[in-house]
Amino acid sequence: MPAPTHTRTPRTAPKDAAEVRLPWWAVALPALAFAALLMLIAGPGQAHAAVGDPALGRLLGMIMELFWA
Repeated sequence: MPAPTHTRTPRTAPKDAAEVRLPWWAVALPALAFAALLMLIAGPGQAHAAVGDPALGRLLGMIMELFWA
């Protein structure tokens, strides 16, 4: 005995109307991330010279020479 099949009729929206629903966080999170990055770029941060072992700088210089030489 064959099982009955149910066909679904697709809902069609009017051609001149489009409805998009987004959750609140889909708009808020990218906006917050953009604002945070903008503040990092535009902020008057104080740059200080790094005080570290000069051997690390030489090592990085040698690695760069290997790749770009």
